[in-house]
Amino acid sequence: MTTAGDVLQLVRRGQADSRSDLVRLTGLSRTAVNARLAALEDAGLVVAGDDLASTGGRPAAALRLNAGAGVVLAAAIGRSRCQLAVFDLGGAELAEASVDHEVGAPPDVVMPRVADQLARLVAGLGTELGSARPVLGTGISLPGTVDPVRGVSIDSPAMAGWDRVDLVAYLESGLAEQGPGATYVANDADVLARSERLGHAAVHRDLLVLKASTGLGLGILAEGRVVSGHLGAAGEIGHTKVDAAAGRPCRCGDVGCLETIAAGWALVASLQEAGHPVGHVRDLAALAVAGDAEAKHHLRESGRRLGEVLAVAINILNPEAVVIGGDMAAAFDVYAAGVRESVYARASALATRDLRFLPSTYGDRAGLVGCASMALDRVLSPAAVDARLATAGRVASGRLTTGPVATGRVTTG
Repeated sequence: MTTAGDVLQLVRRGQADSRSDLVRLTGLSRTAVNARLAALEDAGLVVAGDDLASTGGRPAAALRLNAGAGVVLAAAIGRSRCQLAVFDLGGAELAEASVDHEVGAPPDVVMPRVADQLARLVAGLGTELGSARPVLGTGISLPGTVDPVRGVSIDSPAMAGWDRVDLVAYLESGLAEQGPGATYVANDADVLARSERLGHAAVHRDLLVLKASTGLGLGILAEGRVVSGHLGAAGEIGHTKVDAAAGRPCRCGDVGCLETIAAGWALVASLQEAGHPVGHVRDLAALAVAGDAEAKHHLRESGRRLGEVLAVAINILNPEAVVIGGDMAAAFDVYAAGVRESVYARASALATRDLRFLPSTYGDRAGLVGCASMALDRVLSPAAVDARLATAGRVASGRLTTGPVATGRVTTG
């Protein structure tokens, strides 16, 4: 049965602009369509826009998602910096901030600051707009592998002490006035791939999305869908064993991983040992962009090493394009040149015949866009919308007199 949530999905995706479109696409009667739209309009999720061009007779009023009916929060949590933002239901960024912290800081140091800053963003937004918008959901990204069921980190060498920690509790405490809504957690490379569903995936449906930063990760888009794997560990390219790294200790506790010779943390350590005042891979990329020969050499060599392993994934998955994001992508031309060199030397001619290398659509904001997209896709899914409308109906009828109108404490990514 086509539900009100299904109707909203058609409107949100731009597939239906009018009641007539909905009747045609769903097969419902006009009366049934009007009933579903009435429920969505009462909830503030759908509004009438400008009149459509007339094809004879009275012009129809356009239907659109009410982007101002609520907000979602985004928190891209990194090894030394957290990027935070508030987005409306249409995906437009309304406010943003960042929180720096010591490398390796535990969650009980980082997360209260994250929750406090998000609360400030939400409160400031209410002041700016004249009224508070309900927080419907929160998307969080973390380095390393995230349990797809429990929504917690289960293997994050970059974030010691974060494994199996319930991050939602911190948000609920820090956002006590409104709460974080339904909360979703995912791996940072998967979130980067999700951002490309709004970018390069409009043209290229099969993508490999590389996050080249402090660590190395790979997001996979197949037919526009993010592939996370059985344990959420698909794309852990940085911990592939390579001969060139034999015997080198990795931050994951093993030895011989690709990261030890190609990840940002290894490059920075190498430069620091040589006496260069580089504190983060962002500094290295900035030097390369400014033309520093040694920085450019390190980045190109990193790309070349990464490309040796990436070539295998390209042969297996046959993507249309490789998207390069993360801090190293700030020096895209330099880094991508190294990646291309190895990929074209090692991958098959057929797999590389039409292959393109592209910079991340959203650059430094890709993590935030991906987190927001994840939250929006969940809280505006047909099932979540129908549950919200059902709860609102019970409240209105007096059958439910307590509790928020929300979809629950969901933590899966």
